[in-house]
Amino acid sequence: MEPIINATSFGSITVEGNQFNHDILISLEGQITKRKKKLSKQVYGTSHTLSLAEAEHVYQEGAETLIFGGGQFDQCRLSEEAEAFFKEKNCEVKILPTEEAIQAWNEARGKVIGLFHITC
Repeated sequence: MEPIINATSFGSITVEGNQFNHDILISLEGQITKRKKKLSKQVYGTSHTLSLAEAEHVYQEGAETLIFGGGQFDQCRLSEEAEAFFKEKNCEVKILPTEEAIQAWNEARGKVIGLFHITC
């Protein structure tokens, strides 16, 4: 999958040699943007539960899979509403510890979007 994610450590992720010190979202076109964690924090007080509002922001029409790096210690989850939203869109969600999610991303094929939490 493009772009290639090189590595992660607590608090950072490196993509195509560029280090980011914040959570990232990768679009179907491979564009990297900063995750809008506030959409989930406003509802749950944490970015460890993905809200419906953030799910709607993350999703792109036609996406078949979301690879969600759930943190270094796999702390992130979908809210029930976000889970239902992705199911309605026929978008499979794979939540893995961020290091494993990177491997899944790099090996993925098809219409895939990525969301990577770099702490917890």
